[in-house]
Amino acid sequence: MKPSHIEHLGIAVTSLEATIPFYEKLLGTKCYSIEEVADQKVKTAFFKVGQTKIELLEPTSPESTIAKFIEKNNGRGGIHHVAFDVTAEGVANCLKEAEEAGIQLIDKAPRKGAENLNIAFLHPKSTCGVLTELCEQPK
Repeated sequence: MKPSHIEHLGIAVTSLEATIPFYEKLLGTKCYSIEEVADQKVKTAFFKVGQTKIELLEPTSPESTIAKFIEKNNGRGGIHHVAFDVTAEGVANCLKEAEEAGIQLIDKAPRKGAENLNIAFLHPKSTCGVLTELCEQPK
């Protein structure tokens, strides 16, 4: 697996409305996209920093993985995951390679994520404690 770059850093937040102004001021740029990913029970907001994006993730349900992450983090958000762009190789190929290398998968096949990316996650138990997302630009 040879990612081309860090696609984004996912940051769990309790409120996009409260957090977006902070990141706009910090980064000196406006949030360029807000969308809900219903099947993941999350609402996202994106900022561009060079070639990398910052993705803020607000839970839309107490059962979402983001809500559970925030709960485990004493009600605060924080860095949730790092995402790598693997468009050149494709998420499906990278999942196969990861599984063959003994890396535990969360997703056995790519699925749709925010910004219409094909995504899949690798389990933090196999990635030195860091939830890792693989992303592929749509064709």
